[in-house]
Amino acid sequence: METLIVLLGTFTISLLIIKLITKRFEISQAGRIAMSVMLVFTAISHFVFAKGMTMMVSFLPFPMAIVYIAGIIEIIAALGLLIPKMRLLTGWLLILFFIVLLPANIYASYHNINLQSADYTGKGISYLWFRIPLQLLFIAWIYFSSIRNQLKIK
Repeated sequence: METLIVLLGTFTISLLIIKLITKRFEISQAGRIAMSVMLVFTAISHFVFAKGMTMMVSFLPFPMAIVYIAGIIEIIAALGLLIPKMRLLTGWLLILFFIVLLPANIYASYHNINLQSADYTGKGISYLWFRIPLQLLFIAWIYFSSIRNQLKIK
């Protein structure tokens, strides 16, 4: 839920600031800024809640390394969305990244993993009723703010 609040809050603030500066609503640009801020926010959680995140991918080899690498990927992707020449590639890679993350979220839900407390007091399967649509929203957000406009230009 926090990620959605960060995404929508940053989008609204960015949209208003861009409108004040350029006198236009630059929805795609505000969308990229918002996604970048959200990615930095989630990247930080990979380091702050590393133990809980590691529990999410404990079925894979080197789970702690995976968690740290995912955090680094999110920071790089946040920057890539803001660099015009990197935007299209970053967008496609982020969509793939969000798809790859889904099994870890399913695993965490099935095992009631609480990321923040690193224990088994999580919301369980009911969490997926929020997480799966949220993951789809992230994918659509990336597509419409970073890929769709780029494809029209070429």
